[in-house]
Amino acid sequence: MRKVGNSEAIKQTIAHVDERLRVLFPFRQIVFRSEGNIKCLNLTHRFQGGVALVSLAVVSWVTFSSISVMLHERELVAKDTQIADVRVAYRSLLSEVADYQKKFSGILRDLEENHTMMLSLAGQNSKLQEGLASLKNSRQARAEVESTRTAMESKLSDVEHKVQSLAQKNFSIKDDLNSIESDLQAALTERNSAMLESTQMRRDIKVLENKLVNLEEKENNTVDRLAQQTEGQISNMERLIEIAGLDVNDLMAGDDGLIAGQGGPFIEIKPDGRPAGRLTTKLNNLENRLSYSESLQSVLRKMPMAPPLSAYYITSTFGKRRDPVNRKWSMHYGLDMGSTPRAPAYATAPGKVIFAGWKGNFGKLVEVDHGAGIRTRYGHLSKILVKKGQDVAFGDKLALIGSTGRSTGRHLHYEVLFRDKGISPLKFIKAGRYVFQE
Repeated sequence: MRKVGNSEAIKQTIAHVDERLRVLFPFRQIVFRSEGNIKCLNLTHRFQGGVALVSLAVVSWVTFSSISVMLHERELVAKDTQIADVRVAYRSLLSEVADYQKKFSGILRDLEENHTMMLSLAGQNSKLQEGLASLKNSRQARAEVESTRTAMESKLSDVEHKVQSLAQKNFSIKDDLNSIESDLQAALTERNSAMLESTQMRRDIKVLENKLVNLEEKENNTVDRLAQQTEGQISNMERLIEIAGLDVNDLMAGDDGLIAGQGGPFIEIKPDGRPAGRLTTKLNNLENRLSYSESLQSVLRKMPMAPPLSAYYITSTFGKRRDPVNRKWSMHYGLDMGSTPRAPAYATAPGKVIFAGWKGNFGKLVEVDHGAGIRTRYGHLSKILVKKGQDVAFGDKLALIGSTGRSTGRHLHYEVLFRDKGISPLKFIKAGRYVFQE
């Protein structure tokens, strides 16, 4: 029972996620024609969600790698600073050792001089002993000898004190030298450890940089493929608009659903030199082109590129003609299309009915506003099936053809207007042949 409950919970979770993806990434279908073949590119909500997830993962990985490289660089700078401080301390210690060596050399010279003095005093003492033996009988000589001996003993005592003091200084200098040497050894060990760690960190950074380059190259290839597909779709849509006899910029400028006041040449964003800068630039350019592609699709959905009758034959074309009533030359701003009696006329694009009723020479007339400055008119109708203000979808029945108004027989007068200027409906129907199957 628990396994069944868990599987149902998992299915519900998957269904919920799938529903959220449908809301965030609605199904899109791109239709294009290549070498006479009509193909459809389906962009499912799962595919769009996957592309968004891959983009988010790439941005996260690039951010993480950049932060790691910055932290490693900071650690390397800190280690280099410590090594520089150790070198300064090492040079200072060498200077102190040189000073101690000079002092030690001076003390040795003093010892040698004292030793020479002691030898001289010993020789004088021997001579005095000999003189004392020869002058035993002279008190005055004895007193002089005694005085000289006392002075020599005093000097000898001073010399001995100096020698002891020098010996103590010598031991102290040896202790200082031993301490300095141990400090130098510790400093050298720490420096070697820091250099080893720095080398390892540089190797790790190099490995990360290689991985980042490989990942960026793969993502660049993916983005390039998407960009090529997008450019192909944009070219096909712009070609359809040109076949219909419209200018792309004028058509998009008249669409209220798009942001007004935009335009100018396409200038590709250049990389800024930062890590993954080329990939970021390509993603920004792709995003701009996708936005432009969506705008073109929005406009194309409003273009009446299908015939208003399921079966028809043309009785009068768009342009200059002889009037069928008075036979004088006149300008015909529509397309007269014959068909079976009371054949239904269909909406050639989604829009809103802005007129439904009798209108002079047109007889019974239906006019539909499709947005972006495009309107269609259906005249000489026998029966109207819609009302003013009604929203109609592509293919909805609008009316039945007839011969009301100024007409010589049963037919449908069909007009396409862009910003109140008539355009040949045959151009729109010709453009529709690249999209709709005959």
